[in-house]
Amino acid sequence: MINRRTMIAGAVAAAGALALPVRAETKSKTIPARNVVLVHGLFADGSCWSDVIGRLQASGLNVTSVQNPLTTLEEAVSSVRCVLARTEGPTVLAGHSFAGTILSEVGDAENVSALVYIAARAPDAGEDYAALGKRFAVAPATAGIIFDGDEGRLSENAFLHDFAGDVPSGRARILYATQQPFRRALTQARTTKAAWRTKPTYYAVSDEDRTINPDLQRFLAKRMDAHVVSLRASHLSLISRAPEVADLIELAARGS
Repeated sequence: MINRRTMIAGAVAAAGALALPVRAETKSKTIPARNVVLVHGLFADGSCWSDVIGRLQASGLNVTSVQNPLTTLEEAVSSVRCVLARTEGPTVLAGHSFAGTILSEVGDAENVSALVYIAARAPDAGEDYAALGKRFAVAPATAGIIFDGDEGRLSENAFLHDFAGDVPSGRARILYATQQPFRRALTQARTTKAAWRTKPTYYAVSDEDRTINPDLQRFLAKRMDAHVVSLRASHLSLISRAPEVADLIELAARGS
């Protein structure tokens, strides 16, 4: 007969099991890929990957940079799914910053061979990412977000010093001028999947990040059992440390 004590013990055991880290054997085998699909995050557009794209193309990889609409999670996910649908063969899916949320949702696509997170969010299925983030110190850039109704953007000071702190001033100002605003609803949505639980995963931590707390990045990378590299970089490591970011994506493409 099951008594109340047995039921409570079972519930505790189940909760503990959910908290366990993902084991490597739960992930699919890494296979070589010739395609790379890149997804940008907030305060940016697809051109932010330009320095990485050139290096990947020089290595013989077929590269597509998605123009994330930054409106709703559904529309952002759809933009990536459309690109993946027309990409033939194994494909590495890489995302920067908020785009990690999109990777978690669409990365289970059949042709995705590996996931690469660059200073990125990596929510679990249904997870309240904002609540998770509160377990770590608030990154300085958060205070620089300005809303015009439902559209959010970074102030010039926050963009230049907290988002692109190690990017040359002239380049950073150009990036600020082309900054794409995001809709408030985008950051409030929750994923229904966590593709990093089943796909080979790589993560580049930005040790000097003032947009996403580096300790939060390390927590996410460890939780997903990722292959991790640490870069002495701001949030925009895909620009300030483009060679190292490209190297990590190439590693994933080689199936290493």
